[in-house]
Amino acid sequence: MSPPAERYAYGPHPSQVCELGLPEGDGPFPAAVLIHGGFWRRHYGCDLERAIAADLESRGWATWNLEYRRLGDEGGWPTTFEDVGTAVDALAEHGDRVDLERVVAIGHSAGGQLAVLAGARTNPAVRLAGAVSQAGALDLEELFRLGTSDDVVRQLMGGTPDEVPERYTVASPARRLPIGLPMLVVHGELDDDVPAEMSRAFAAAATAAGDECELVVVADEGHYEHLEPGSQVWRAVVEWLA
Repeated sequence: MSPPAERYAYGPHPSQVCELGLPEGDGPFPAAVLIHGGFWRRHYGCDLERAIAADLESRGWATWNLEYRRLGDEGGWPTTFEDVGTAVDALAEHGDRVDLERVVAIGHSAGGQLAVLAGARTNPAVRLAGAVSQAGALDLEELFRLGTSDDVVRQLMGGTPDEVPERYTVASPARRLPIGLPMLVVHGELDDDVPAEMSRAFAAAATAAGDECELVVVADEGHYEHLEPGSQVWRAVVEWLA
């Protein structure tokens, strides 16, 4: 049994917190930065990640389960994106227990977009060794075109791709290629929230741009199985990490 997660603030806002989970034994341990989804809205939080955090800790990984400001909670452009970068870099304060050369970001849905973006940052305090997108919202322009989740992308970005194109260029992983680190892109074919074709298109474009990007599409699973340790889509993640 792993010890209880420790909670740390990386800023003054109540949502600027992270949970550090550690496996049994002596570190430093490889670390997974976990970034939850929920289409960037405040009613979804880092509790969504706790089951897979526990699974990773049982496999010898430290977890850094981060919260961030979301829509309705002072989030959106640019604060949501700034928070994620600051939270990842705050892991540097725990270098005595975490191997900062082996830090991977894992994000689900909106968190997949944020995880990949975290890997694209320049001059970070903590440089990621890899990123995992679980049903990731990897193409913001396409999600805007689809009108996903009551036009949530327009709310997030503060405008349309025509109105604020420079924001989409910065924030959409599909526009940031090559990302420059190994990636796993995993999706369930039955996903009704983010189409699996988005992961297929991203992985193909990333590979063409020179990134090391593995794609796994599971035929009989959907959007939320990514948060279940017993699922096929999660098995793909732990196999890739190993």
